[in-house]
Amino acid sequence: MDTLEEDLTCSVCYSLFSDPRVLPCSHTFCKGCLDNVLQASLNYSIWRPLHQLKCPICRSVVELSLTSVDTLPTNVPLQAIIEKYQRESEPRRPLCPEHFRQPLNMYCVQDRQLICGLCLTVGRHQGHIIDDLQAAFNREKQTPSLLLARLSEKRWTTMCELGEQLEQEKARCESLLKNDQQEVKRFFHNVDAVLAKKRQVYLEVLDKASVEVSRAYDPLIHRVKELQEEHLDLVSLASSVEEEDSPLVFLEKVHLFRERVDKFTNASLPSVLNLSVTPRAAEYLQQYWPVVTLGGLDEAPVPKVCCCTRCGSVPAEAHKTPSVGSVHDSRFKPITVLLLLLLVLVASLGVSQFHSGLCSEFLPYFWAWLESTYMGMEAFVQRWCCHFSSMGEMFLQQMTTFLTNLTSPLDLSVLFTS
Repeated sequence: MDTLEEDLTCSVCYSLFSDPRVLPCSHTFCKGCLDNVLQASLNYSIWRPLHQLKCPICRSVVELSLTSVDTLPTNVPLQAIIEKYQRESEPRRPLCPEHFRQPLNMYCVQDRQLICGLCLTVGRHQGHIIDDLQAAFNREKQTPSLLLARLSEKRWTTMCELGEQLEQEKARCESLLKNDQQEVKRFFHNVDAVLAKKRQVYLEVLDKASVEVSRAYDPLIHRVKELQEEHLDLVSLASSVEEEDSPLVFLEKVHLFRERVDKFTNASLPSVLNLSVTPRAAEYLQQYWPVVTLGGLDEAPVPKVCCCTRCGSVPAEAHKTPSVGSVHDSRFKPITVLLLLLLVLVASLGVSQFHSGLCSEFLPYFWAWLESTYMGMEAFVQRWCCHFSSMGEMFLQQMTTFLTNLTSPLDLSVLFTS
């Protein structure tokens, strides 16, 4: 196709031939191009005849009867070829995708698309209103300007004001949310600070208990290591005594060795110190902390952990060292005295008289003092209700339990922590 277009192109204007005229030399040019060549020749008529035209390709001279190219014959076959080429080069109408080789030559007004004849008669556009595409285009040409006239300035002003109001409301809500975020951060920062403080206090209590454990066990461990070193030293000394050749020196060494062995074997070994760590952190937290509220977080109880020696496990020598359980002796004495006084009161008045006369008045105050002294407020409220509603025989059973446990008083230290 490109080669055909080159053959149909004028060598003067390099466009498709327009009204092609053929010269006697068989070369063809556009009529307009030949007019321009002839006009240029007339400008130099001093040395060239007025009725001569030179061919732009082969330079042959053409004699003209007039001072124009109208007398030159038209290249009719070439003109026909050019017209056919131009028709075939025009864009073809698109074909219908639903019906084979049917051109889309109608415009469906309802669906606003091009259709073919079969689409209108037997297809899905049957019964629809159709129109010529160019006619529909010309009819709607002025519609955009008419629609534009309906967009008034008043509506535009209203929309602008509405947009400003929405922006202001959005900024107001965002400001409220930002303030709420700051309040939430401040609140939880305070909660975190209180929790961190409680955690630090709890860990410090456990660290103090760890120091008590070290104070209790380190002297015993140090004493055992000294005995071990003494034992090894005696074994080494026995070897050196056996290797002594001088009788006098040997007897002297044996005497000294005997004294050291007697002293070593007569020395008592430290007994195992069995400490009881109370209260345990996990049990204490599960017992008292689930009922703690955020408002009462500052008053949440923290125990005073102690390492108490169990009965029968402390040797006589161990009492010479500072006793780790003694930290609760001053706290244990008041409750012991009160329990003994209560026992004397029951014995003097009789169980029935005590229960009927004083139980309802004295017992609540006694339990209130006991719980407020040794328990947290949350646990105090719960236990107060429990003890207040279970007077009578339950009280006697609890008294019996307390008095029985007096034989091992240090085991009760878990009851007296706060």
